[in-house]
Amino acid sequence: MGVVVPGLVVGYDDGDAEVFPLSFDREALPSLFAAHVAALDRRYADLCTAHGLDGVVVHSGTAQKKSAFDDQYWPLVVVPTFRHWLPLAVEGCALWIRPGSKPVLFLNVARSFWDGPPEVESDHFWSAFDVVEITSPAQIREALSRSVGRLEFVGEDVVFGGALGFADDRLAPDEFMRDLDGTRVLKTPYEVACHREANRRAAVGHIAVAHAFYDGTPSELDLHLLYLNATAQDDADAPYKGIVALDEHAATLHHVAYGRRRGEAKTLLTDAGAACMGYHSDITRTLLKVRGGAADVFAGLIAAINTLQQHLVTAIVPGQPYQALHDESHRLLASALVSVGVAKAGVSADALVISGVTRKLFPHGLGHSLGVATHDVGCKLVAPKSDNPFLRNTADIAVGQVFTIEPGCYFIPSLLQEARALPEGGGLDWSVVDALVPFGGIRIEDNIHVTAAGPDNLTRPSLPDEALRPRRS
Repeated sequence: MGVVVPGLVVGYDDGDAEVFPLSFDREALPSLFAAHVAALDRRYADLCTAHGLDGVVVHSGTAQKKSAFDDQYWPLVVVPTFRHWLPLAVEGCALWIRPGSKPVLFLNVARSFWDGPPEVESDHFWSAFDVVEITSPAQIREALSRSVGRLEFVGEDVVFGGALGFADDRLAPDEFMRDLDGTRVLKTPYEVACHREANRRAAVGHIAVAHAFYDGTPSELDLHLLYLNATAQDDADAPYKGIVALDEHAATLHHVAYGRRRGEAKTLLTDAGAACMGYHSDITRTLLKVRGGAADVFAGLIAAINTLQQHLVTAIVPGQPYQALHDESHRLLASALVSVGVAKAGVSADALVISGVTRKLFPHGLGHSLGVATHDVGCKLVAPKSDNPFLRNTADIAVGQVFTIEPGCYFIPSLLQEARALPEGGGLDWSVVDALVPFGGIRIEDNIHVTAAGPDNLTRPSLPDEALRPRRS
């Protein structure tokens, strides 16, 4: 193991079984991680030069109180900048990064009898750091005081930063944080391997949920709990609280108020991910288990969105603005609306885009950067155009980025009212639209790694369309 840490357990070793199996060679982890840390060291060297710094201190985080009226705490959410360096979820730790020197990990080994640290997936990362065990921030402050240099503190807990001796103007000012966020945009091979494994883990859950949906009458809560069980996570482990939406609930973009009632349902939208070494996946699929009448139109729309999504993935080219891909998704959606009969015969796809009707049916952005945060940073340095207010990625596409592609089409009552008020009803066939409202909506989402050879879909190898079809009896 290299470092024996009181209270920390390596969670993958369970006799002959692996609690956290990997889809890649575990023996490759140390070398992949060493190269990852070397790359971060170079990026931080450039960052420190640009800002006249001798180093950066990154806090792991502090557990947050749920309410001022109670004494319960949320599970620790690790500061993403800390997690970018190592997969450790222990509060009160800090990293001291000095370009050209081995990073120092101040490891908090103080333990309360109320709780304990979570298991770590692997022990591959310890040797990359000089580990100094501490039990209080005062020990970190004393170690920092022996060094001459200008440091910046990164962390959410400014009280902790103050306890280390940092003045207010050294607590991560905006300009510095903008440049620091940029160090997370291009992924190292280690990060890509973790993302790929996070996709594989999530795929297991999506397949389990799909089969349960087809085979029975589960509630949304049933399906959520099944997903967590299939992916060996609880809510605190998951990258985000999974969205499980049946029928009309699929028109609520972030539906997490799970229904408890069991019964027949037509539509299932599942937006759920998993994590590996702190790196996230974010996958969405929409399924339908009835046929006939309006259901056939909705099935055609699901197929069209799926084809549209895969076309957008193949269209990814380095140097292209991501926002251009988003705009193309609206043109493709407009064509799909015409082809399946949601729009009136004779209405042009261009008219549906220009009138704004596609943005009533597809109001969110095409996707976002993905990393140690589900909505990762560094790819929205400029505001999107006014007609794309919720787009989270406005960067030019570059080799090494990992982001989502997630077009959708939803029948949201409030936005349908706005579309109905457009001249000539926005060109929609309202008898068809009204019949589709009970089906909720559609979203198809994959995670994409940009390479010089083309887009690398991290999702579909583990989650092909056929894996989500009903099982034959």
